Amino acid sequence: MRILMVSPYPPLRDGIAAYAQQSVIALRSAGHDVEVLSPGPSAAHHHLDLVGPRGALALAKRVRAYDSVVVQFHPDFFYPVGASPTERAAVSAALTVAFRLAARVEVVVHEIDYRHGRGGSPTALAARALWQQVDRVTVHSESEAQAFVEAFGVPRDRVHVTEHGAAFVPRSRADRPTARRSLGIDDEAFVFLSIGFVQPHKGYDRAVRAFRGLPAPARLDVVGSVRVEEPQFVAYAEELGELADSVPGASLHLGYVSDELFDRWLTACDVVVLPYREIWSSGVVERARLLNRPVIATRVGALAEQTAGMADVRLVSSDAELREAMWEAAGHARRDRDALSWPSAQEGRDAIQAAIVERAAVARGGPAVTPATGAPVAGRHRARVTAPLRRVGEVHLPDPGPGRGARPLARRVVRRLTAWQLQPLVDQLNALGRAATESVDRAAVRDEDDASSTGTRA
Repeated sequence: MRILMVSPYPPLRDGIAAYAQQSVIALRSAGHDVEVLSPGPSAAHHHLDLVGPRGALALAKRVRAYDSVVVQFHPDFFYPVGASPTERAAVSAALTVAFRLAARVEVVVHEIDYRHGRGGSPTALAARALWQQVDRVTVHSESEAQAFVEAFGVPRDRVHVTEHGAAFVPRSRADRPTARRSLGIDDEAFVFLSIGFVQPHKGYDRAVRAFRGLPAPARLDVVGSVRVEEPQFVAYAEELGELADSVPGASLHLGYVSDELFDRWLTACDVVVLPYREIWSSGVVERARLLNRPVIATRVGALAEQTAGMADVRLVSSDAELREAMWEAAGHARRDRDALSWPSAQEGRDAIQAAIVERAAVARGGPAVTPATGAPVAGRHRARVTAPLRRVGEVHLPDPGPGRGARPLARRVVRRLTAWQLQPLVDQLNALGRAATESVDRAAVRDEDDASSTGTRA
């Protein structure tokens, strides 16, 4: 059978690309002739920008040459980010044409918003019409299958549940001692690992906070890269790095992770920690299953179903449960945790009040004083040197404003036509402003520390 796989593809750093590559290997092993069409530069046979109606119609020109089309589906591959309901309906209609022209269509759903299929709006009707053209829909859990049928009205016999890791194979030959030596990990260390793309919904900051206070030889390694250079993702990675730097034993390893390195980290660790805020199914869980690694994960999406057959899994429902699970995994019973030093109620209130006062002073660009004595606190120098930067404020695109008539309409049209070019510049300008403020702030902290050290020695 001649098959067209539509998906991101390596060397792109993308979990769906890795999933597609393993699916292609499995299909070729079964004797099929498989070609890959990728939405961006990659090792695929064909490349095509699939975003928007034009992308879907361009795909329609190619599908008739194949016996089957397999689509690894993520909304961002086809729908513009922030698309209006009208734009979404247009894309769905164009994809309907493409799927109708194909001899057979299978779609593997990696992420989807079921709200777009509910109700009687044109957007919902177009989405349901699109999915009616698909011969086989593949999801990774029974709850996803049920939600898909309810949202898009697809017959249940067309929706199939396949294990997320059905085509996964080990990518590293290293044993545990070899993996640890290559990564610079001591033999006696107890290693928690959070690995994958660094994004807010992955919740890696929760793991760092839960780990705080765990004594050596415990360590937490957060390993991954930013999937797309969106400002919010880059900012999250920076904040995560700062948080990890403040917690002894925690480290963020930010950078490209090959399939082999991914599995080597899994082999080297003692427990995989996946504190997701939201997700349906996880490829990391499947690789942990493949390599027999214990998992601590949050009870979100369909993870309870996905991990049901795994031997060593603990699901948690809160940050407190996450902390408890990590501490117990490292061999610290509750009485050990209770014995650790903990500030008194008054000490806690004093620390919180001092932090509030200092942050307020820094924000307004004036000197900070202690509530009790009125004396300046350590942050006064920091507040003074960063004040000019903080007063600048962030830049925003002008609001076209309300109203009717030619002028308001023209402003709205111009805003829509130019925002895609101007908004990245605005985001970058604001990011530069924050970076400059942070750099000056850190320099001021070093000055204060140096002054404090000099005074102590004197």
